[in-house]
Amino acid sequence: MSATDTMPVWQHRTNGKRLLIWVGWLALVALCVFCWQVMTKDTIWAFVADAPRQAADLGSRMFPPRWSYIEKLWIPLWDTLNIATLGTLLGILFAIPVAFLAASNTTPSRVFVRPIALFIIVASRSINSLIWALLLVSIIGPGLLAGIMAIGLRSIGFVAKLLYEAIEETDKLQIEAVTATGASGAQILNYGIVPQVMPAFYGISVFRWDINIRESTILGLVGAGGIGVQLQASLNTLAWPQVTMIFVVILGTVVISEWVSAKVRHAII
Repeated sequence: MSATDTMPVWQHRTNGKRLLIWVGWLALVALCVFCWQVMTKDTIWAFVADAPRQAADLGSRMFPPRWSYIEKLWIPLWDTLNIATLGTLLGILFAIPVAFLAASNTTPSRVFVRPIALFIIVASRSINSLIWALLLVSIIGPGLLAGIMAIGLRSIGFVAKLLYEAIEETDKLQIEAVTATGASGAQILNYGIVPQVMPAFYGISVFRWDINIRESTILGLVGAGGIGVQLQASLNTLAWPQVTMIFVVILGTVVISEWVSAKVRHAII
């Protein structure tokens, strides 16, 4: 028998691992099939088959856009921008202290204070701004204030989460250098931590403002003001050319806000 006949043959995976992978793929396919059956059990497939014709019919009603309607959209659009901007500022105002309380290296208590701050972040992020708007409209009534507060409450968790992660990733050597000078806790925070997180803070704030412009366009559907009110009114009256015009305005606003936020982030980071 030659030496080459007794040498082991290298394999990327053993037979057992290959079998386990195949079993895993089969289980995944079975799970997908099961989920598909659960999701489509009440589906009326005749409507699905007729969907292309219905979409084409709706599209023919929506075009061309009613360009003259744009004159009635400037004030609602301005309200939408105000909702996004003021809501972002409100969220940032509350997110900053929450972030410092949630960060493990700045919280006064990891046992009591930090869990509360983390709960606030999770609670804010788990509820969509549209749901916040629904709750606030039912509490304080319809209008811009409900929209501003909805955007603010939604922004707290987003800004605070990213900011506290940036705080925890600060350079410990710089903090230790400031501490070695005999600086107080406030001075350590001011000279050792804040300068390191300011670029991230600016980027997070601008990014959130960009997101809030998108979200504020639909808050009017539940009575929270902005251009969504005009959209809801046009949908209720089946004024499809007006709906198209509103979509065009929203698309243009989002594109411009994306461009502005990109320029601002590039300038300050």
